[in-house]
Amino acid sequence: MPTYIWIIIMVVVFAGAFALEKAIDKKIDSQNEIKKSHYRYYAKPYLMTARENEFFKLLNDIFGAKWFVIPQVHLSSLLNHKVKGQNWNGAFRHINGKSVDYVLVGKESYKIICAIELDDSTHSRADRIERDNEINRIFNEARIPLARIGKFENMSRQEIVGVITEAIKTK
Repeated sequence: MPTYIWIIIMVVVFAGAFALEKAIDKKIDSQNEIKKSHYRYYAKPYLMTARENEFFKLLNDIFGAKWFVIPQVHLSSLLNHKVKGQNWNGAFRHINGKSVDYVLVGKESYKIICAIELDDSTHSRADRIERDNEINRIFNEARIPLARIGKFENMSRQEIVGVITEAIKTK
């Protein structure tokens, strides 16, 4: 068979393979778009639970004149995961989706003063203990004060101030 026929056959085969690949990619993209369009969402009625909201009001009453009290802050907003020598994507995935209940932020400096976790009965579960230990380690390493408050309903305002002040002093 002459060489030019082999060249024509090769061109046709490559063109067919290219067209087939594009058709498959288009079908996959179409299927992904259909999957995405099936995700549905609705608004939550509240940002926080009733207990978290009650403590939020108390924190604002105690510290609001001096600091902003910001609820439900993701760790990725507080921590820089791009540390030299580590896998940045892995480090981000490790903190992604995790949050702390509140962060106190300076009204003039906008610096992080202290993170606060409001611990309830779920924090005695094994998985939560493991998560809490890891959060403690991360905040300690990042040198961000972290205060843990248990049953604030049984604490005086001064006791709450004491726990948060102690956390701030240790960093």
